[in-house]
Parts: sequence; C-alpha cells; structure tokens
Amino acid sequence: MTCEGCKGFFRRAMKRNARLRCPFRKGTCEITQKTRRQCQACRLRKCLESGMRKEMIMSDTAVEQRRALIRKKRERIGTQPPGAKGLTEEQWAMIRELMDAQMKTFDTTFAHFKNFRLPEVLSSGHELPESLQTPPGEEATKWSKIREDLSPLKVVSLQLRGEDGSIWNYKPPAEGSGKEIFSLLPHMADMSTYMFKGIINFAKVISHFRDLPIEDQISLLKGAAFELCQLRFNTVFNAETGTWECGRLSYCLEDPAGGFQQLLLEPMLKFHYMLKELRLHEEEYVLMQAISLFSPDRPGVVQRSVVDQLQERFAIALKAYIEYHRPQPRHRFLFLKIMARLTELRSINAQHTQRLLRIHDIHPFATPLMQELFSISDA
Repeated sequence: MTCEGCKGFFRRAMKRNARLRCPFRKGTCEITQKTRRQCQACRLRKCLESGMRKEMIMSDTAVEQRRALIRKKRERIGTQPPGAKGLTEEQWAMIRELMDAQMKTFDTTFAHFKNFRLPEVLSSGHELPESLQTPPGEEATKWSKIREDLSPLKVVSLQLRGEDGSIWNYKPPAEGSGKEIFSLLPHMADMSTYMFKGIINFAKVISHFRDLPIEDQISLLKGAAFELCQLRFNTVFNAETGTWECGRLSYCLEDPAGGFQQLLLEPMLKFHYMLKELRLHEEEYVLMQAISLFSPDRPGVVQRSVVDQLQERFAIALKAYIEYHRPQPRHRFLFLKIMARLTELRSINAQHTQRLLRIHDIHPFATPLMQELFSISDA
C-alpha cells in the first residue's frame, strides 16, 4: 500500500530510468511526508525498500483501460453534466413500487399492533423471578456484560394511551442490579416481531425481490431485517422530544446522569439523532431500505452479482432523486451522508445481534420469528 504521491513518483522514476544521486548525506536522508521532495534518490531508495517493484507498474494501455472503467462507473452512479436534471422512467417506476410497498406494509399509527405484553412493574417488595436471578457462583463479569448490553433500555420509558383516555406509564428502575430491566424484554420482542412481519411483507411486494431464489430471499431478509426496522423507526422518531411516537405507544428517552451527551455514546441512539438531522423525504427512506435489503455480501447469498446490480440501481436512483429534488449546493453531500449512515447501521446491526444472543442465552425472550431471523437455536 502506498500514497498516490509516492506511487506517481515511483512510476515516473522507473519510466525515466534516470540515475539519481543523493546530494546531501550519501544515501542516508530521512524521508518523511515533509522531506520527501528534497532528495529524489533517497525517496526512490525508500520506495524500493518498502517493497515497490518496477514490474508491478501498470503499462500506459492498462492505465488508460482503468481510467475508462472509472469513467464508466461514475456515469453509472449518476454523474450528470451541470444543469442536467431528472430521473428515468425506470427509476420513477422503482420509487413508485417502493412507496407502494411501504404504504401497504407500514402503518405509522401502529393501529394493528395489538395483544402485546407490557412490562411488569416490580416494586421493592417483590422478588425477581427465578430466571432473572443470578445463579450462585456465576461470574460477575458475565452479568457485567449483560448489564452493558441492556444499557440502551435503561434510558427508555414507555407510555400507553388507552382508548378510554387513560394513560399507563413505565419507567426503567433508577437503581438496582440492572436485572429488573429484563421485564421490558417481552414487550420489545412483541414490537420487534410486529415490525419484522411488516418488513417481510414489504420485501415481498418488490418485484425484483420476488424474482430472486427463495434461498437468497431468506438470506437477504435475515441480514437486513434489523436495519430496515431501525430505518422505519426513525420515521416516527421525534428528535426534539427524544420520543418514538408509535400511535398509542410512546417510547421516550429519559435524561441519564450524564445528560444528552451521555445518550450519544450509545451508537443506536446516536444513529437515530444523526439520521433525523438529514430531514429525509419518504422516498429517500424507502430507497435506503432497498439499498440495505439488496446487500450482496449477506451470509448465504448465492446470486451475489444479481443482488449487487440491483443495489447499485437503487443507489443510482437515490442519487438522481436527491439531485432532482434537492436544491444545490446545500444538499450536495446528502447522498454521501446517507450512505455513511447505512454503513454505521450495518455495524450497529452486527453489535445488536451479538447483544441479543448474549441476553437470550441468559434469559430466553425471543419470539419464534426472531429466532428464525437471528438463527437462534432452541437448544
């Protein structure tokens, strides 16, 4: 690996075939980023010592071919000349299909989310259920890790508004061993399962998804379900109040001891605030969902090239949509910011899966659908 500056210098030096001599210390100059232009002979010596080889230099023909490929790639990503605007009819059709799938499978009022479990409010006089108690001799470090896994739930309160106008509140315990928070897990499992069902139905409406082999459909859904769930949750997130407004249910962030900055130390919460800052359109949200869904590097995907091409088409459509609907130059980096958020979400997804597996191992709470999506065995 080398920087572009030294790569170009080495290529030019080898092509010139010049005999370079050190004018200073007889070949012992220290070469750094600041001093590399002072002595060409010592710079070339360091290039050779670092492993750069003449035979690895690309020919002029190969360089031109590579540049042509880069130009072609940029054109496919949607680079347009100044003043050019608009989406192709195919791109509009893709966006319409995604919007239709979203409308059919995601009700922001959560009117169909019923028969869910609520957390038990354990008073100080009640003993924790046996499954929540630490077995004798269990390593303290294991429970310490579980408490860390559960830390995001410790700042979330729940409010349920009844149809008769009544209000039911749940607040996480301020003190204690941390195991009291387990009582919230069944409710979160029910909400997650409800969201996952909607995401599965969303994917089934997309014609490109239905055209894939069933094995690839399963692999893509297993890999992306959590990410699509968070993208949908972000649409109902109120960053000003720190509340996810899910119809009659509200999930509100409680102020921790360290204040707002303490909240942002949790990657998931930071992601929701930073994504909300972009003030995305509904079309941009659904295109993000499609880009996440059609990720060719998910485990188990067979037709990777097909999925890769589909993902690229959705990414190009998103870039074209932004260029058409967003005034420049204020939003010229919006596409890059969105792709960066998707990368962050991918990392959070991996962390979340490991957390879920650790918690489920101690206190099984996952529903059958969650067990299927996260490959949790009954053993």
